[in-house]
Amino acid sequence: MSASMSRKAFLGLTATFGVNGMLGLSGCRLAPGSDPTASDGSSSDSSDSSSDGSSAGTPSSSEPELLTRPLENGFGSGMHHATIEVADFGTIELELNANNTPITVSNFADLVQSGFYDGLTFHRIIGGFMVQGGDPNGDGTGGSARRIKGEFSENGIVNAIQHKRGVISMARSNDANSASSQFFIMHADSSSLDGKYAAFGRVTSGLEVIDAICEKIVPTDSNGTVPKDQQPRITSMAMVD
Repeated sequence: MSASMSRKAFLGLTATFGVNGMLGLSGCRLAPGSDPTASDGSSSDSSDSSSDGSSAGTPSSSEPELLTRPLENGFGSGMHHATIEVADFGTIELELNANNTPITVSNFADLVQSGFYDGLTFHRIIGGFMVQGGDPNGDGTGGSARRIKGEFSENGIVNAIQHKRGVISMARSNDANSASSQFFIMHADSSSLDGKYAAFGRVTSGLEVIDAICEKIVPTDSNGTVPKDQQPRITSMAMVD
């Protein structure tokens, strides 16, 4: 998919889920039920061909490979921990549940360990809902060289994690298997996302960082758009265990 086609697909999805019905809201508030969307450089066409390559890679204009089973990197089962350092805001500590979402966690850990996220930003901020980041393009259209099978009930996968405050989950487009690198962390509970997105862990320390981001950063519209020069920067991310 070309960059222009990817952008159009993303904008169309945003108009459907992120803006309609939200007019009149002020600041960075958005009603629950508005969805974290991302094209992640993937097509809306779901292909059965797949590979579970071991390299995080970089964004490409070609179709990203589809990961349908966990990577063999030691993060495909068990509980794991990671940190996110956000410039001028502080540290977010995460607990990741690979027993619940082995594909998602192993892919996320691979991106973290490769340094993929270092220097990226939180490009979409909606107080009272969520903050979204992990896009190398900084506008919701980018991703890594892989997309992953969506581990949530609407895609036929049992996922016991609910989208409560502090939960981390994967953003995607209308294709159930389009998540790649973009993730979001819940600022508040939103049960409308349960079964639709691959929640894969939770914040164990640093929720005040999310609160501060939502309080300080004012988006330009009700969809949470933040100018690139104002996007909170991820200094580094690391896997602890």
